[in-house]
Amino acid sequence: MGDFNLALVIVAIVVCILVFIFNVYLLVNYQHPDDANQAYFPKFVVVLGLSIAAISILMLPADVANRQACRHAIYNGACNLTLPMKDLWLAVYILDAVLVFFVIPFAMFYYEGDQEKSVGKRIKSALLWVVTTAIVCGLVLGILYGLIGKVDFTVMHLSSSTTSFPTTWEFSSSQQCIGGTHQCSAYTASASSEKTWTMRTTFPEYVVALATIVGSVLFAIFGGVGIACLPLGLIFSFIKRPKAVITRSQYIKEATELGKKARELKKAADSLQQEERSGSKGRKWRKNVKAVEKELLQLEEDVKLLEEMYPQGEKAETSWALTVLGYLAKLVLGILGLIVSVAWVAHIVIYLLINPPLSAFLNEVFIKLDDIWGLLGTAAFAFFCFYLLLAVIAGAMMLGLRLVFITIHPMKWGATLMNSFLFNVGLILLCSISVIQFCSTAFAYYAQATAAQEIFGHTLESLRGIKYLYKYNVFQIAFVALAGLTFVYYAAFGWRRRKRSGRFQLST
Repeated sequence: MGDFNLALVIVAIVVCILVFIFNVYLLVNYQHPDDANQAYFPKFVVVLGLSIAAISILMLPADVANRQACRHAIYNGACNLTLPMKDLWLAVYILDAVLVFFVIPFAMFYYEGDQEKSVGKRIKSALLWVVTTAIVCGLVLGILYGLIGKVDFTVMHLSSSTTSFPTTWEFSSSQQCIGGTHQCSAYTASASSEKTWTMRTTFPEYVVALATIVGSVLFAIFGGVGIACLPLGLIFSFIKRPKAVITRSQYIKEATELGKKARELKKAADSLQQEERSGSKGRKWRKNVKAVEKELLQLEEDVKLLEEMYPQGEKAETSWALTVLGYLAKLVLGILGLIVSVAWVAHIVIYLLINPPLSAFLNEVFIKLDDIWGLLGTAAFAFFCFYLLLAVIAGAMMLGLRLVFITIHPMKWGATLMNSFLFNVGLILLCSISVIQFCSTAFAYYAQATAAQEIFGHTLESLRGIKYLYKYNVFQIAFVALAGLTFVYYAAFGWRRRKRSGRFQLST
């Protein structure tokens, strides 16, 4: 067992280093040129946040592997060589909550502060917002923990009197106890023996639980929409692809229209900037800012599409060939993603919503993959968890383009500002807690007897005040319902080409 744990520690260290290097690579290649050689603190927060999110997803497979170190022990307490997974879970998720509710908001307020102010004034302004948030959150958490920070476990109370030691042992389905008249089987016990065992949970577990609730609401909305729009968006992107290269006259006409639209947006942006400096930042101003951001994003997509339809330069033919191959890759990825999405929804229905479950489904798949090769099932499990995070980002982007009250923060290769980075990292961190809870529930058979199940299964699902959300599968039902509605939406409207809007005007 010692050798097993040593190998597990080495693998964990190597994976953490690889995750850190990969996140630095993402930051360097996605960052906007305007942020080069500056904004170092937001960049540090981005790399740290992405690393924590990735490591938290990988911790559940590590928890399952860590459990295997004690598979020969008579009971878990007899094995002292396993990693302290429960302490690691709590440490990671407390750090997750601190990043989401304090560090990332501070970094965003600091980054978006008036550049004309001094660094000290920007830090002071950001700290004012964060300290206010911390005081409010601390009061709310303290009051809730003091009033309802308890867990109510449902148990079967079994009791019987003493009896003489028998000379013979006779057990059957009808006689499961010595003497035959004693109560020793919870399965056959009467309903009157059901009792509620109440105890106070620890404060770190309570913080993790509340953060999970907030993340679960966002996860059910964005994840439910994203699990359908992520693969279908790729497939319909192939369907709506440019079929042929346009002529030069068509290119000039389209480019002229786009240039006219760009000038209108520039004029609108200047007008909004003047209103901001004059202090007129009301609801109408925020609505207009949202409209300009949406139109600008669509303008960038139109420019990219026009460049694809009319490749220029000496390598025009090569550029067109790469465009065709790119759309074919989107089709392949979309089909593979659709298979994964259907598998996820089917697993939720079969294993979570139907009681008793019809089948363990993906749990059995992972176990069989582990039998083939030790890390194969772990890798497949991690992939399904990461896919849910990608679905959350895709769902947030789709709803952000269509709903006024959701801010757009697109991630673009070589053109992503730090505020968009920070927003998406905060969303990933907040939803990663819920993804782990969701996966520990959906794959309870595969991840049984782990520290994650102790925190996210027994404690969270028995917490006073919120246990009914999990008892009646509220988040799972919302997830499946939104996935179904999004599928219907794409089937009805996804194949249509977006019409270019006319003259843009700010609302008055």
